[in-house]
Amino acid sequence: QLQLVESGGGLVQPGGSLRLSCAASGFTLDYYIIAWFRQAPGKEREGVSCISSNGRGTNYADSVKGRFTISRDNAKNTVYLELNSLKPEDTAVYHCAAARRPWITGNCLLSMPYNDYWGQGTQVTVSS
Repeated sequence: QLQLVESGGGLVQPGGSLRLSCAASGFTLDYYIIAWFRQAPGKEREGVSCISSNGRGTNYADSVKGRFTISRDNAKNTVYLELNSLKPEDTAVYHCAAARRPWITGNCLLSMPYNDYWGQGTQVTVSS
């Protein structure tokens, strides 16, 4: 079965940290640009971060810049999102998504379509 599976969400206090994982099953992530999106209740989906297929290009939403870090380990077929200095407004369901772009290796855009694979999401709740 071809899918992305997120994990690592949970309940954390403000100022805390979490590490989300996005693992590919049934296919290799080598030629895929990966992005993380989040959606809070009653709000539109927001692009959080993306990483190029070779891991050398990244982008972040202004709301998370300096607090979140995206990385990937193609040998493990997994992309990570490190969430630090968490705030209550970071509470959302976090999804990872993949776009196959073998001709693009070193950069990514949050605004491009990610329509190849989507994960089911993992809940992040920041509350005291």
